[in-house]
Amino acid sequence: MNILMICTEKLPVPNIRGGAIQTYIGGISGILSRHHRLTILGRSDPELPAEEAADGVRYVRVDSDGLLNVYTQGVVEFLARSQEVYDIIHIFNRPKLVLPVRQFAPAARIILSMHNDMFSPEKLSRAEGVAVLENTERIVTISNFIGSSICRYYPEAAPKIRTIYSGVDLSRFAPWLESDFARQARQTIRSQHQLDSKKVILFVGRLSRNKGPHVLVRAMSQLKHPDAALVVVGAAWYSDDSVSDYIAYIRAIAARSKIPVVTTGYVPAHEVHQWFCAADVFVCTSIWDEPLARVHYEAMAAGLPFITTARGGNPEIVRDNNGLLVQNPEDPLEYAGALNHILSDLNAARQMGIRGRRMIENHFTWEHVAGNVLSVWEQRG
Repeated sequence: MNILMICTEKLPVPNIRGGAIQTYIGGISGILSRHHRLTILGRSDPELPAEEAADGVRYVRVDSDGLLNVYTQGVVEFLARSQEVYDIIHIFNRPKLVLPVRQFAPAARIILSMHNDMFSPEKLSRAEGVAVLENTERIVTISNFIGSSICRYYPEAAPKIRTIYSGVDLSRFAPWLESDFARQARQTIRSQHQLDSKKVILFVGRLSRNKGPHVLVRAMSQLKHPDAALVVVGAAWYSDDSVSDYIAYIRAIAARSKIPVVTTGYVPAHEVHQWFCAADVFVCTSIWDEPLARVHYEAMAAGLPFITTARGGNPEIVRDNNGLLVQNPEDPLEYAGALNHILSDLNAARQMGIRGRRMIENHFTWEHVAGNVLSVWEQRG
């Protein structure tokens, strides 16, 4: 089949600027292109050509300025001038693109991949939402939570929804106990940042209040392990190392912590895995209803036990004693209690992490994800 995948207006594909959706598309596109002709339409970037072919995939990029209305115009103009007839148009996380796309592709099967709650009344009117559903064959969601959210607004969407969890590159993320490259990365990072003898707690993510890292920094005052250290990896936005008021606040409370806190600032997407190699436990501190943060997959692939919050889709990834769940993500004491438990027995913690790694190997590689997407493409109705 001839397939067009349409990314969002925010970040380019491949994921040179980061981004969960961009990482997802990059992870599966090479596999999908072995089975079908694949074009990926995305936003332009100064470091990427307007059009290219790589690894069997055709890339076309249009201007967006990070704005959906600008991007929509570029998408429409591409479809209007294209000589291609697409069997499937697979749109990522932008239901508002469905109707404009349908005007120029009346016979295409349209599939939506939803990574956030974009069907809420604040983002989509009821009339437009109904029309979107009528023109969409299938809605793929990255968690049951997102599927349930859509059905809360549109119960009639239920038969069209299928959860396909995200995945991770096993060649990039690996447990340091089982991988020479991961062990070397661990030694290098820990040496560079005076972490050699530390029990390293890791946070990776955008630094915003709804992501909750400030609660984790505050939890350090209740930690019973003076040999611990916290590493906060991330910036206010992808590729942006400016210091927002919130980041200044994080650094201010970190400076008063009795436990050392390392704040790295922005780390390029192709280097982040090294920090997972260096850690002993990973913490996701989402205060908001996170759809299901992809950092969980990366932590498990690196063989790390993890602590996450009972918000959104995050609990769906806590299985078979691979991690712990924090019920109140705004309570530093609850994080401290979970961390004290894990850090008190690193051998048991590492076994918890290895269970997570095996779960990734068996269920959450990009090959698994691509296979599930192929099954949606190849099953009509």
